[in-house]
Amino acid sequence: MADDRIPVIVGVGEIVDRPADPVHGLEPLALMALALEHANEDAGGGLLQTIDSLDVVNLMSWRYTNAARQLSERLGITPRRAVYGPLGGESPVRYLHEAALRIARGESEVAAISGAEALNTVKKAKKEGVKLPWTPFSQEGPLTGLDFGEEFLRPQAIKLGVAQPITVYPFYEAATASMWGQTPREALTESADLWATLSRVAAANPVSWLKHRFSPKEIITPSADNRLIAWPYTKLMVANPTVNQGAAVLIMSLARARAAGVPAHRIVYIWGGAHAHEPRDFLDRDTYCESHAQTAVLEAALSIANGRTFDALELYSCFPCVPKMARRVLGLGTEVQPTVTGGLSFFGAPLNNYMTHAACAMVRRLRQGAPLGLLYGQGEFLTKHQGLVLSSRPPERPIQSHTPSVQAEADGRRSAVPEFKAYATGTALLETYTVLYDHHGSVQHGVVILRPIDGGRTIARVPASDRQTLDRLVNLDASPIGIEGTLQSKRDGIADWRAQT
Repeated sequence: MADDRIPVIVGVGEIVDRPADPVHGLEPLALMALALEHANEDAGGGLLQTIDSLDVVNLMSWRYTNAARQLSERLGITPRRAVYGPLGGESPVRYLHEAALRIARGESEVAAISGAEALNTVKKAKKEGVKLPWTPFSQEGPLTGLDFGEEFLRPQAIKLGVAQPITVYPFYEAATASMWGQTPREALTESADLWATLSRVAAANPVSWLKHRFSPKEIITPSADNRLIAWPYTKLMVANPTVNQGAAVLIMSLARARAAGVPAHRIVYIWGGAHAHEPRDFLDRDTYCESHAQTAVLEAALSIANGRTFDALELYSCFPCVPKMARRVLGLGTEVQPTVTGGLSFFGAPLNNYMTHAACAMVRRLRQGAPLGLLYGQGEFLTKHQGLVLSSRPPERPIQSHTPSVQAEADGRRSAVPEFKAYATGTALLETYTVLYDHHGSVQHGVVILRPIDGGRTIARVPASDRQTLDRLVNLDASPIGIEGTLQSKRDGIADWRAQT
């Protein structure tokens, strides 16, 4: 492949904002602009005006009429292509990949990806009754918010409170641990050790939100400051979106980078990647023991690496089950560090934009001498998956000119999906489960996904009053997966499930 078609990363920039007074806080547009200016400086300067493609990561803390156009105006640039993307934690990795493919096809020469959130300032301002002197909040712009699951999930899941990531990922946590032969205690120990590693990395990252090195015990022990949210996850085990952070990446062709005078040792090569997805409604999936899309994407990344070991990793870490699943697909042991950034609990989770920060951290690691790195991001409810292989060395094979989907491979792994039964009674086996807690740490109710003995799948409730069944669900020494129980219909249309004694 000619040098004018080889995509490389030449600049990265990040910013963290911690205003003492929310009125002095930077809005997301300002954070994105500063991050891009830092990326421009990192690349040697003089590149902003040459940007011909701009992707802005979907943001939730503020609503703009047209974030991509408004960011361009703030920077005084006129890219031919300026796009504001959809929701998804995998989206920054996808934008990087797609920008690289446009360069490989000769459709672009200089591309930028930028994103930011300022939810910490927004929440403080609301609490203190402060009006922020930002770009006026748009009433016509794209919707923001975290309740996107209500658009496509079944009403039973919404009514039971499992329509957000924090309440859905525990289903995978329980099911995978059982499949791997772990007791819940062993699974929790693995999560604690993994999360402690993330906190150590975050503590050393200058733009991370939390700098404390948490011990495994601190992470998994419920307390007033670390309440249980959805079994078995405590507050320190889930993504922390209440941050003010921005990040940006600049990509161009190798020829253009050389012409701009970017030193060879600061150039990072994009080797290739892949994407795939699961059905959006988690009740339409064949299993909670695996994500076939994740497996297909990570196996594609291994193929791109062509037998080489990844020297640096960013395995998406919104909740422990995700990197635990990913490292098993990759064949990695527990000693392998799964992040160069610090994870979404400790570095911070600027919602969809975490992986832009991860790309910045990965570029720095590769510039320091690591030969090969993997960025793996995912979005929604283990739904959308994207992998990207980066290297400090030129690729041996040209990057594919079109977006490589491994959807066929993912779909080929699926078994038959059980028919969903909105109303079921009688005996049903426990497929997976969680328990939801209120802000005071008290049980709200349990939520169980079940396989009725006459076939199909259903979802039901375990009332807070059913201590016997709840005790079975939260027993750390014996997984309840597969136990029998009885369904009983209720007036509100949601069945209660009681474990058999």
